[in-house]
Amino acid sequence: MVTKENVLMFFVLSISGWVWEVVLHFLRYGELINRGVLHGPWLPIYGSGGILILLLLNKLRKYPIAEFAGIIVICGIVEYLTSWALEMLHHGQRWWDYTGYFLNLNGRICAESLLIFGMGGMIFVYVVEPILDKYLNNIRHTWMMLLCTVLSLLFVIDIAYSIKHPNTGDGISTYTEETRQRESEINEICSTACT
Repeated sequence: MVTKENVLMFFVLSISGWVWEVVLHFLRYGELINRGVLHGPWLPIYGSGGILILLLLNKLRKYPIAEFAGIIVICGIVEYLTSWALEMLHHGQRWWDYTGYFLNLNGRICAESLLIFGMGGMIFVYVVEPILDKYLNNIRHTWMMLLCTVLSLLFVIDIAYSIKHPNTGDGISTYTEETRQRESEINEICSTACT
């Protein structure tokens, strides 16, 4: 069921996902880049995944292991289908590529990213969402409707523009051998440091 709280939660998650990826890219490569296919400060894959987790896994809240497994499955399906759809829509262009990562499936998903999404999803479900829900429910109806309308309008405009003019470039959609090599070196350093 679409509610104004879910719409706002979608945008909070989409914007948080964008911030997460921009910060991660900056920490890895030292450059600020607008991540994602859209031009606005949002990654709807995070918002969609989060809302699906909230709606589809609601009955698993009392069973954290089942919840974790469900989050991994939902995130895997959302990430795989999003990667495939973007690639089909944009003539083979990829916005991420896990080729070379452990247990990757066609470079679209991998074990490492799914475990990270699983842990992030657990933090979201058990810690962040209850706090956000409390704050979102305290926003007056008029302001909530205005905020939902403005964000939705901007989002639809961004999608319409990005279908013809997707956000691309180095660090966004360019996965050359050099990029893969840099990521491989960083992953190896991180693995060595953690052991």
